[in-house]
Amino acid sequence: MNGLLVIDKPGGMTSHDVVDWLRRITGEQSIGHLGTLDPMATGVLPLLMGKFTRLAQYFLSAEKSYMGNIRLGFATDTYDAEGEPSGPDRWPEAAKSLKLSQIQAAALRFQGELEQQPPPFSAKKIDGKHAYKLAREGKPVPLKPACVRIGAFVIESFEGPEVSFTIDISSGGYVRSVAHELGCDLGCGAHLSRLRRTRAGPFTLALAHAPEELEALAGDSTALEALFVHPRNLLPEMPAVTGDAQALGRFRNGAQANLAEFSAAPLVKVFAGPRELVGIARRVAGTLFQPVLVLG
Repeated sequence: MNGLLVIDKPGGMTSHDVVDWLRRITGEQSIGHLGTLDPMATGVLPLLMGKFTRLAQYFLSAEKSYMGNIRLGFATDTYDAEGEPSGPDRWPEAAKSLKLSQIQAAALRFQGELEQQPPPFSAKKIDGKHAYKLAREGKPVPLKPACVRIGAFVIESFEGPEVSFTIDISSGGYVRSVAHELGCDLGCGAHLSRLRRTRAGPFTLALAHAPEELEALAGDSTALEALFVHPRNLLPEMPAVTGDAQALGRFRNGAQANLAEFSAAPLVKVFAGPRELVGIARRVAGTLFQPVLVLG
């Protein structure tokens, strides 16, 4: 089975759990997800299947959007609700003076490009070992700050110790770290208490399928493939072009070919029909293209 399927990941599953589950449902062993979601998080998880896993490199920079809650009063070692508190609950004291306007003002610094410290409990690697494994062993986790871009961080409401928010953040950014740093800035500590991904690149919740929906179709490849995102809607920054028999023959053999594509886009998606994606090509000059990825 070749395609891209968007899952509405439930809480309590790792992204790898979803991959294993989908392998069982579809019978397809070659599956990879596009952007890890922590176990407590829910929402949009795109998965590439079959030959389409080779397209993963073109999705690496996709921006993500989230909604969720930040719990004020104390930080945790994982920066979210699954970790151990780093100190006593200071919310009763903070509640006496903290106002929504203060929280919104503090959130303003999380805009544009900034240096972000990844959580010690993360999938980042240090000398080939995952940071979370070092953290679990009680060892130092010398992670370097990373440059991330936050398109928007909006504090929507404030009720009790819970702050609701929406955020757009670049690939590789950690919403957990934003919650932790906001708590530090407010002087009361904070951690991420709820997170739901609403968008990953062009893929939104409107395209996402619940696990129960797929479970009901287990073993029915035709019905499952009908849920895939249409190949022509993938990588919308690349125009789609259909090649003739001669051009496709050259393309499949790794040779340059002329394609009827007249934009100035550097990369295009090459099709053999309405849905059959043959690969990705780079423009050499005019309508002459060089294959950079051939799927078949």
